[in-house]
Amino acid sequence: MSKGSTAFHNGMAAEEIAARTYEARGAIVLARRWKVPEGEIDLIVELGGVIIFAEVKARKTMAAAMAALQPRQQARLVACAEQYLAKHASLNANCRFDLCAVDQAGRIDIVENALG
Repeated sequence: MSKGSTAFHNGMAAEEIAARTYEARGAIVLARRWKVPEGEIDLIVELGGVIIFAEVKARKTMAAAMAALQPRQQARLVACAEQYLAKHASLNANCRFDLCAVDQAGRIDIVENALG
């Protein structure tokens, strides 16, 4: 398997773990890999009246995942979220951006309100 293919499959598995974790907390998955010209949001869920835009990273550590969330990517996530909310005008909820780091053993760490 090529490096790119391995990264893709690791990313898909990490996104599935994140979705299941949010669902276990009572969230409803609204979208996975939601794409617009501005970019893509890995996971969008609703939990307790809050719309959560989640960036999922398959990394060895949370520090590595946080380091991967650079200002440029943060701006892209915000632009994508604005598009999502504009297309779903019926949503009148608070929003937040989470970072989900999934390690090689499938453990997940979620940082709420991760954008700085």
